[in-house]
This record gives sequence, structure tokens and C-alpha cells, in this order.
Amino acid sequence: MSRHRALLLDAFGTLITVDRPAERLQASLAARLGTEIAPEQAEAAMRAEMRHYREHCQQACDAESLAELHRECAAIVMDRCGVDAPEEPALAVLSDAVVIRAYDDAPPALEMARRRGLATAVVSNGDCSMPSQLEQAGLHVDVVVDSATAGAAKPDPAIFRRALHLLGVAAAEALHVGDHEELDGDGARAAGIDVVIIDRSGSGGPGRIASLAELDSVIS
Repeated sequence: MSRHRALLLDAFGTLITVDRPAERLQASLAARLGTEIAPEQAEAAMRAEMRHYREHCQQACDAESLAELHRECAAIVMDRCGVDAPEEPALAVLSDAVVIRAYDDAPPALEMARRRGLATAVVSNGDCSMPSQLEQAGLHVDVVVDSATAGAAKPDPAIFRRALHLLGVAAAEALHVGDHEELDGDGARAAGIDVVIIDRSGSGGPGRIASLAELDSVIS
């Protein structure tokens, strides 16, 4: 019998990713605003937007603060693209560019967890829209804990303990999978949770997997 009763997973880089944001940005600017930009400029604009999002997503804990973060991100994209656009179309362009999709191995991994009777949770440094982002990607878990509403961000073990509390399982009964050694590895271990790091580059190493398809053999 497995000693693990719960599977905790990181979101971005583990279960979901942003699908071709620079390419989508170029297409949206052309379609909505009649503006053409180079691929390199689109890449730089989206990198700047994502950097700002990572640094400020903990503040987006409700609809009002999330809307403000979206306005800030849209303004950054427009500025980096050299486009002077009103707020509404700028937000529409950002929405077009940021499309969430699941990795191909994510749905089968969650299905495997359900077959094995494991409770599932996403533990993510992100904003309050994380449940809807997962839904957009077609993924369903029992509990979603984001850093904005939890009031703690990885590697703080408090965010992991929040997930354990909501699932009703002990730390020793849980396994966490994430793509960042410090944020996911150090944080989960500090909460007493077993950890597996997913390295999609395939470089390997102890305690690492290249795909969520390997989870079935890892869960004990």
C-alpha cells in the first residue's frame, strides 16, 4: 500500500505553460491595432511582462488588484512594443498573447493520481486567478493554493502547509512535484514533504524526472 495519500504540484513549468506568447503578441497587434513588430521585439516585450508579473503577482489577491496587475502588464507590453494604445485594446492584446495550455503529460498524470486514490493540489506562486487558469488548460485538482490568497510564497513552507490542511493529510503522506529546486524543493522539504523535481530539459540527476509520465513509478 502506498504511503503517499496526496500529490502536490507546481503550476507553471510543471503542469502548465504560456503557449507561444511572443508569436501570439505579434498576431494580435497586427489584427487589433494594425501594428507590425519584429519577433525579437515581441520576445523582449513578453519577457518584460512576465518578469513584472512574477515580481508582483503576490499582490493580486482579489478581482480589483488582479485587474490592476493586468493593466500594469498591458502597459509594459505596449511600451516595449512602442505602441500608444488605449487601455481596453491594450488589455485585449495582452489577453490574446497570454494563453495557458497544459503540458501533454499533465492530464494523464492527474488521471493516474485519481486512479491511485490520491488527493491532488496545485501549490503555486501566482495570483488569485490560478483556478481559472487551470480550468482554461483543462486541468482539475482537488485544491488550488496560490501565493496571493495564501499570504505566503514558495519557498515559505507555510504555503505547502496550507495545501496539506485543505487536503486533510499529513506532510509525511504527501509528495510535491515542481520544476524549481529552491522554490519547490527547499520549500516542500521544509514542510516535511517528499519532493521530486521535474526537469523538462532531460538533464537528469537524483530526485529528478524528465516527464510527469514517470510519476507512477516514483510514488511510493
